[in-house]
This record gives sequence, structure tokens and C-alpha cells, in this order.
Amino acid sequence: MTLRCIILDDYQNVALTQAGWSILKPAVEITALHNPILQQDRLVELLVDADILVIMRERTPITAALLSRLPKLKLLVTSGMRNAAVDLPAAKAQGVTVCGTGSGSDAPVELTWALILGLARHLTVENRSIRNSGPWQSTLGIGLKGKTLGLIGLGKIGQRMALIAQAFGMKVTAWSQNLTAERAAEFNVELAESKQALLNNSDFVSLHLVLSDRSRGIISAQDLAAMKSTAFLINTSRSGLVDQAALVEALNHRQIAGAGLDVFDHEPLPDNHPYRHLPNVLATPHLGYVTDDNYGIYFNEAIEDIQAFIAGQPVREL
Repeated sequence: MTLRCIILDDYQNVALTQAGWSILKPAVEITALHNPILQQDRLVELLVDADILVIMRERTPITAALLSRLPKLKLLVTSGMRNAAVDLPAAKAQGVTVCGTGSGSDAPVELTWALILGLARHLTVENRSIRNSGPWQSTLGIGLKGKTLGLIGLGKIGQRMALIAQAFGMKVTAWSQNLTAERAAEFNVELAESKQALLNNSDFVSLHLVLSDRSRGIISAQDLAAMKSTAFLINTSRSGLVDQAALVEALNHRQIAGAGLDVFDHEPLPDNHPYRHLPNVLATPHLGYVTDDNYGIYFNEAIEDIQAFIAGQPVREL
């Protein structure tokens, strides 16, 4: 019997060219869907005959309600080894095997620096001016050398952030609830006395935490008020780390200089959302892991997951 596999949210229409899917034929018939499907009934209509779903991390929520309407589903493969948008207990209760893939950390680090540099040198403003025959040089850039980068979180990505900041000649401080001075010192990073101290003294604050009950809302209105009026907030991790209403308010009133954002509560971002229009926001559509290298990892390991499942020996189970 041929299994039907559907790849969701292949926004760039590249999934089928990034890996050797033909190795699964004729046992598996593969279809890729390219557009976000926001209407639940339409999503069920498209997925109801799927035996296997391959999803990109946190693009389409796989909820208990959705799973209950997909009785044929046997295997769910997600990019990465963590996906907060999948209801794992519901999947297991329904007998759906859930597997992950590897994921490189270089891509989100690189995008975070793209946002920092874009904000510091007003790249969107100046590029728009050139394209529209506007003023030749209208902004004053901010040099990074001698500035302070404050990292909320010093895990795998935070450590790479620190290394690159030091190459720019920046001072790096870090804070998280469990971070010790000894651990920070391993990466030539100064442990901030408190979150408040880090926010008070940083020129750029970059968030690199896993979203959990403990970290949700870790940047509140009070925290934003503690930042310098000349400072920038960068979030390429998860939108839930920040009180979004408070951030919009702070940006509207120029309480901070600006924000570089790659993650949002609702994706795609609604057309009328303030982040689409605020002049002090540099936003990208959740591109942190979207590189050829990472897609190669995701889809090749998705194929391995499918092969292993068919052989009765699932790998990388979540």
C-alpha cells in the first residue's frame, strides 16, 4: 500500500529539490504545499488522507483538535528536535509517531547579526532612499566597537553571538536565571549582576532562550523601561519571550531606539500589525533557520525518519 506524505509550509517551493525524495518511491507518494493554510477546515480537507506529515517547526500548529480530524495520520516529522506547536501528548494518545531532525545553529546567529547591523547602519532607510531617488545619506550610523551587547541566554546560539561580538570589539555581558560567572567566563563574557543591570547598561539586547513557562514574558514593560533610550532589542528566538503590547508601546513612544524582530505571535504577520509600519522596527518573516544548509539537514533527515518508520525502527523520536 502506498503511503501518502504531505510536506506543509514549503514557502520557498524548494523542499522537493533539497533532498533525494525519490528514494522513497514507490512506497511513498509525496506532495508539497507552499502557502500558509490558516482556515482549519481547509487544512483538514487537504490533510485528511495523509499518512505522513512533514512540517517546518512552528509554522502550522498541530493541535489536539487538528489531530483528532486526521485519523489516517501515522507519522509526523518536524524540523528540529523541539516543536512547541505540536501537541505531543495528543499525538501519542492517537498513536502518531513524532520524529525530529538535526538543525544547525549558524543560520540564526547570522540572521541576528544581520538585524543588528541593519539597525545600527539604518540599511533599510538608506536603501529605500537610493531606490526612490531620495536624499544621499540621511542617517548617522552607530558603530559597534566599544558598545555593549547584552545576551539574555548564553546557550549554543548565545555563545556564538558572544564570539562574533568580541570580533567587532564589543563588550559582552550575559544573564539568565541559571547562568553562573564561571560559565560566562568560559566565553570571555561578563555575568551581569541581574537582568535589570544588563538592560540598564546594554546598547543591544539580544534574546536567546527557549520559550517555557519560566521564560515567557521575561521582557516586560518594566524591563523595556529599564533599557537605554538609545538601545535596541533583538529577538530571533520566540515572540512569547517579550510582552508584545508593551514592546509596541515602547517603540511607538521611542522609549527604546528600535527593535530587530524575526518572530511573532501570529505568523504570517497580519497586514495591519504595527510591526509592518513602525519606522524603528527591522522585521524579517521568521527567517532564522531558513538557509540552504539547514533545509538540506531538515529534509534529508526527514527522509531518514520516514525510512526508519517504514522499517519499524523509528529514529529521533520526540
